[in-house]
Amino acid sequence: MTPAAAAPANSPARVLFASLIGTTIEFFDFYIYATAAVLVFPKLFFPAADPTTATLQSLATFALAFFARPVGAAVFGHFGDRIGRKATLVAALLTMGLSTVAIGLLPIYDSIGILAPALLALCRFGQGLGLGGEWGGAVLLATENAPPGKRAWYGMFPQLGAPIGFFLSTGIFLLLTDTMGDKAFFAWGWRIPFLASAVLVFVGLWVRLRIAETPAFQKAIDRHERVRLPMVKVLMQHPGALIAGTFAALATFVLFYLMTVFALSWGTSKLGYSREQFLLLQLGSVVFFAVTIPLAALFADRRGRRLAMILSTLAVMVFGVLFEALFSSGNAWGTLLFLGLGLAIMGLTYGPLGTILSEMFPTSVRYTGASLAFNLAGILGASLAPSIATWLASTYGLAYVGYYLSAAGALTLIALLMVREGEPAV
Repeated sequence: MTPAAAAPANSPARVLFASLIGTTIEFFDFYIYATAAVLVFPKLFFPAADPTTATLQSLATFALAFFARPVGAAVFGHFGDRIGRKATLVAALLTMGLSTVAIGLLPIYDSIGILAPALLALCRFGQGLGLGGEWGGAVLLATENAPPGKRAWYGMFPQLGAPIGFFLSTGIFLLLTDTMGDKAFFAWGWRIPFLASAVLVFVGLWVRLRIAETPAFQKAIDRHERVRLPMVKVLMQHPGALIAGTFAALATFVLFYLMTVFALSWGTSKLGYSREQFLLLQLGSVVFFAVTIPLAALFADRRGRRLAMILSTLAVMVFGVLFEALFSSGNAWGTLLFLGLGLAIMGLTYGPLGTILSEMFPTSVRYTGASLAFNLAGILGASLAPSIATWLASTYGLAYVGYYLSAAGALTLIALLMVREGEPAV
């Protein structure tokens, strides 16, 4: 009996749940940091003399994870392409989870001084390392188990982890805001989301330890197609795919972190919203994000991943032109329209993204290649997006934040025109 025949089959429900639960946990961990970087860390982990400087320093630690993510993509991608998707996904989840729980245990600036932001940055690096290895493996777990004609549909399940994780993270901060005063929240309440992630990690580990290796990777083992250094092969033999994939994901990252981190910071500091009000608006708008992901995946399976991404990127560019008019409406309904429309477009770009990136690389280097492209796009499109947008809005006005988004969309559009449509190489 061959190894492929001996391997237990993965049921569709188990595969899809395993890919979804992992990215939900990872993005929950990632987003609670993003929210705390705006609301909590500037007050507790940095000198309080200048609130603006403290906020920028906090956003710098937020950016740090995006520079760690390609490192995680290279490290976990190497083992994912050498050892297997399953074991690597478990290791990535543990790395992310332990880093998040550690943040909830850190002493603050008033207790240990400059060591507090240093430890915070170290934990944030660990978060980025884990997420750098998580996303690509989760997408491959889904797409490499997909039946013919349903690759984009399967590939959107790990993408759904983003809105679900965001919904949970925003929801828990909103609940804490409603149930405790500022004194208790800043004294200890902010730690609850970070410590609570330990429960989610245990659930994710239990699910992932029960899945079998993907059929595509098992075939690569049987055919002796594994390479010694996957990253070297990606850089030497697939540089065009890596560059095109990176820029194909650029606008997606810029859009999302403008709609979440920048919007929260600007809304609560410049537009007069309270923390509770704006979190509630974001919580309602994330529903649009979740709804459009499966719609985009269905369209991508029927009409092609490339066309789906091109159309959604054009929508991003138009939204950038309307950015100022929508975000400066001055009322809650206008802000909800702005957030809902932006996150709906985000779902349209994000739904097919994992599938189209995975299809750019052969099985033997797919984990490394897709992860690197996705996470390099994170550096270019997300790591500095909140800081750049804050500077642009403060210096030139909100319209220039929209122009920044439209410019990112133009670069993504050019990259997508270079991408070939088709089934992944084997």
